[in-house]
Amino acid sequence: MNEHDNKSKKRFSVHDCELVNLERFPSDRLGNLSVVESNRNMPFDIKRIFFIYDVPGGESRGGHSHRRIREFIVAASGSFCITLDDGVEKRTVMLNQPYRGLIIEPDIWLTLHDFSSGAVALVFTSDFYSAEDHIKDYDEYIRSININKYE
Repeated sequence: MNEHDNKSKKRFSVHDCELVNLERFPSDRLGNLSVVESNRNMPFDIKRIFFIYDVPGGESRGGHSHRRIREFIVAASGSFCITLDDGVEKRTVMLNQPYRGLIIEPDIWLTLHDFSSGAVALVFTSDFYSAEDHIKDYDEYIRSININKYE
């Protein structure tokens, strides 16, 4: 991406990361079913799905930002919190229902934490894994979004 592309790119805030309720299909004797479908109830093509589980008590996951990849995260089991940071504001969201997830926009620093015992985070992404898309150092993240954190 050249410098011009970076300046013309939409700048997302923590408030652009929205909670999405998936449709539920309940059955008294068979349990519940919820569906995630590319470009139907998900605003992007799903290219990758992974899950995070067996996170030891007190530990966190994430601690990074994506330059262009979007994510949709669901608590498939148990609960956990996601702290979003856009370099100006922070927002924490708890996920604890398998039919409700959070869309994470690009250029948002995210940290998953406070995992309950047995929690499973199910993550859908808009593109395949790319090390170049990840920013794993917070100071580099702040520089990349052109915000002086000391202002």
